[in-house]
Amino acid sequence: MLRPRIIPCLLLHEGGLVKTVKFGNHKYVGDPINAIKIFNEKEADELIVLDIDATVNSIEPDYKKISYFAAECRMPLCYGGGIRTAKQAKKIVALGVEKVAISASVLERPQIVKDIAEEIGSQSVVVVLDVKSRLFGSGYDVWSHNASRNSKRSIFDVAMEAERHGAGEIVINSIDNDGRMMGYDITLASKLRESIRIPMTVLGGAGSLGDMNKIVSACGVIGVAAGSLFVFKGPYRAVLINYPDVQQKEELAHLALQSR
Repeated sequence: MLRPRIIPCLLLHEGGLVKTVKFGNHKYVGDPINAIKIFNEKEADELIVLDIDATVNSIEPDYKKISYFAAECRMPLCYGGGIRTAKQAKKIVALGVEKVAISASVLERPQIVKDIAEEIGSQSVVVVLDVKSRLFGSGYDVWSHNASRNSKRSIFDVAMEAERHGAGEIVINSIDNDGRMMGYDITLASKLRESIRIPMTVLGGAGSLGDMNKIVSACGVIGVAAGSLFVFKGPYRAVLINYPDVQQKEELAHLALQSR
């Protein structure tokens, strides 16, 4: 039976891992290799690692660092940050990474999705869309460069365009909810789920497994990703890497089955 994938999302900034709130207020939370080792032990379904410096600073992906991550990671690894060409994507996959994540480059040149899909296969192309609600609740725009640039394009238009070009998965990341640990944007996720046919992962806002239960109940079999939930523990947000156990995973799968 298919079940929701539960995916930790790690942010790389200046060589270390950070957690953000609404894409700002960077808080250092540890060493990336150490985090990967812990998620290996906890048998995470998948791991997303995003270099949040690369695009804003126009930096080439750090292939040496990526190779270290791929060698250490015993779960499927999705890597994003600074990928602007199919050649770069192919090189990253050759290092042992299962999926590449692209974001800003999709807004600048939608054709890149097709170019990369032709090189490495659609199943390995993940389009990450950072979204923020418009004023007065009139929809959602896609932003880039760590939420500093508004494309003024609707999330639904960009997602469906990416699907047409051959994207294998869409990740929607709520800028408004990022790091607040107050729950996912279920309205946004439900609407997008109805608009696309390819796998979808939701990121931004999870503060508990209950939040994951709610969005899976609303959307069915999707990917549920989180950052703060898996690196913080308790009301004072002490840094402690954690992950759901087998029973909790089974409960989430049951909810997804019921939602069909």
